[in-house]
Amino acid sequence: MVWLYTDPRMLEHRPPRGHPERPERLQGILRHLERTGLDRACPAGTVRPATDEELLRIHTQGHLDLVAAFERQGGGQIEADTWMSPGSELAAHLAAGAAVEAVEQVLQGPQRRAFCAVRPPGHHARPEEPMGFCLFGNVAAAAAHAIERHGLRRVLIVDWDVHHGNGTQEIFYADPRVAFLSIHRYPFYPGTGAADETGIGPGRGTTRNIPLPYGIRRSEYLAAFRSALQDFADRMQPELILISAGFDAHAEDPIGDLGLEIEDFAEMTRDVIRIAEGHAEGRIVSVLEGGYNVPILAGCVEAHLVALGATVEQGPRSGETDRGA
Repeated sequence: MVWLYTDPRMLEHRPPRGHPERPERLQGILRHLERTGLDRACPAGTVRPATDEELLRIHTQGHLDLVAAFERQGGGQIEADTWMSPGSELAAHLAAGAAVEAVEQVLQGPQRRAFCAVRPPGHHARPEEPMGFCLFGNVAAAAAHAIERHGLRRVLIVDWDVHHGNGTQEIFYADPRVAFLSIHRYPFYPGTGAADETGIGPGRGTTRNIPLPYGIRRSEYLAAFRSALQDFADRMQPELILISAGFDAHAEDPIGDLGLEIEDFAEMTRDVIRIAEGHAEGRIVSVLEGGYNVPILAGCVEAHLVALGATVEQGPRSGETDRGA
């Protein structure tokens, strides 16, 4: 069983027409899950806005004040690639709150897996400012909650978005309690994520970056991911695994494209499950990040959910997409 966390109010975050991070991304996912029956197979988790206290574990007060100020003025361009509209602040609080609530559910059991279909995404949000379509660090808020509220000794974040999760890395770069593994296209936006970025101070050695060039073969990508994940998890010994689940490394993504296919994300999901079963009592919370080809994104999410354990008695094969989404 896989818990599903989502909320239609996240659709009210509306960047300008033509912006890649558009409401249709989440709409397409939810329509596809309804068509395949996965929405009924996954129990719905309760979503609430993240509190300021939860967000201040990872962001400055100035960051929260900036987002609130743009909401009051009706939105606008808060950063080079990041826009707000009326409703964006609530959507961002809901996205982070969904991830926090999913951690609550998974840690209290007995079901040990959850997926958060949320927007705006979060892994580029820095401690003091939004960045790269991201307002708040959704996965970072979830990790901090697991540590501060539940006393976990170590959480592992696995980020397979095609872009390096610079915000997540920066938030926890000196914190030994959060291990961060990112596999991403490099060199590429945002320019960080070199292999020699491994953490500082007490956090040295708790960051692992796997920078891969454009044009790498799928088999090489998957082998690099599997090897690094196993080695890193064995050393870090996590009690919970969070996934920054971006699907823009797919070959048909208009922004990312590292040549992957839908089934590759299912395979990586199974790799994470094996690690979670060995180290974290099977506990996994996955949170949506990027992916900008809407039908492909919907198919990737379906394959990801099925690999996590969501099942329906009848319906299309895993990975089939509704090209009309």
